[in-house]
Amino acid sequence: MEPLKTFDVNETSTFSNKKENNGRNPMKPTGAFIGASWAALLAGVVGYCVGLWNAAMQLNEKGYYFTILLFGLFAVISVQKSVRDKAEGLPVTDLYYGLSWFATLASITLLVIGLWNADLLLSEKGFYGMSFTLSVFSAIAVQKNTRDAQLIDAQTI
Repeated sequence: MEPLKTFDVNETSTFSNKKENNGRNPMKPTGAFIGASWAALLAGVVGYCVGLWNAAMQLNEKGYYFTILLFGLFAVISVQKSVRDKAEGLPVTDLYYGLSWFATLASITLLVIGLWNADLLLSEKGFYGMSFTLSVFSAIAVQKNTRDAQLIDAQTI
């Protein structure tokens, strides 16, 4: 097994500009990770929606759970973007940053409250909870991959 490669933090060039021997930047996400992130997002969203489609609940309940999924996806992408912008020194207003976090926590809370009070089997509640979690986590990964790839591509131009 090959040992981990170390780098000197005091070097004049940044680690993100270094390239491996094969010419690939080690900070750029691999095609496999990008594909896995998109596949997880697709699996989570499609699974959640198929579950809703086949659920024996009223249309307004289905709309509630679908809206929570969309709200959660948008909220976590906003959090990821604002956290990343702050880390890179880009201006982010405290209001937007706070609202992004509030929306994320609100979507999770609304899902938990909805499932807690729903007249569903425990296995169905678990299914919706896990597919929601998979969807929002993979949305963060897709957003991060997109941002990383664009940043690396912009540096190589």
